[in-house]
Amino acid sequence: MKKYAGLFFGSAAALVAGAASLYGIAFMANLTPIAIDIGPAEPWPKALAVDCILLGLFGIQHSVMARRGFKRWWTRLVPEAIERSSYVLVASLLLLLLCLAWRPMTDPVWRIDQPTIRLLLQTLFWAGWLMVLVAGLLANHLELIGLQQVIDAANGRLKTTLTLTTSGLYRLVRHPIYVGALIAFWATPDMTAGHFLFSAAASAYTIFGTFLEERDLVHLFGDQYRQYQQRVRMLLPFPK
Repeated sequence: MKKYAGLFFGSAAALVAGAASLYGIAFMANLTPIAIDIGPAEPWPKALAVDCILLGLFGIQHSVMARRGFKRWWTRLVPEAIERSSYVLVASLLLLLLCLAWRPMTDPVWRIDQPTIRLLLQTLFWAGWLMVLVAGLLANHLELIGLQQVIDAANGRLKTTLTLTTSGLYRLVRHPIYVGALIAFWATPDMTAGHFLFSAAASAYTIFGTFLEERDLVHLFGDQYRQYQQRVRMLLPFPK
């Protein structure tokens, strides 16, 4: 029963993650009732304070729950099979909270009216998220969202051995998921103050988190990852 309870929990977490991810992309594209530039007007100091708190909660959760020390402590309280699912669930709920409680600040930072450039930036926005999807699928997507772990536990299999993905987009950069997200954060023809705050904070966290993840990957894969670091750049697709 515990094994199947873990499978149910992991499946529910994966569904919430999928819904939150789609909603987050729509939020950034101004396709939701409350979006990055759509919502109740607030005095800018209040909006800034609320948005910074929301961004801070999201960033702190990612930084803390993804670290090895927290995982060791957390798996003393919950089964190891649902450790990743619990991380994914909390992250998804905080993303939904950010999207639903966001306070827009619509003062323009830039606005591009030239139709060709507008179309190019809008295309880059969707291309960035497509890159995130493709890179996730090239890696073990089920492991990333915690499903692989609960499936293995339910079937009584030993934990799946992680493999280092170095093909496809991973031949260009070591972290194509983050590169795609960074492109999507900034690819907009209408940059507002609120959107700029979101993009700047999300980009800073992404780059900071990448360095933390690099340390974890070296610990996990050892010399195999060090050799990969020597061949391929972290975020910029330039030959070494």
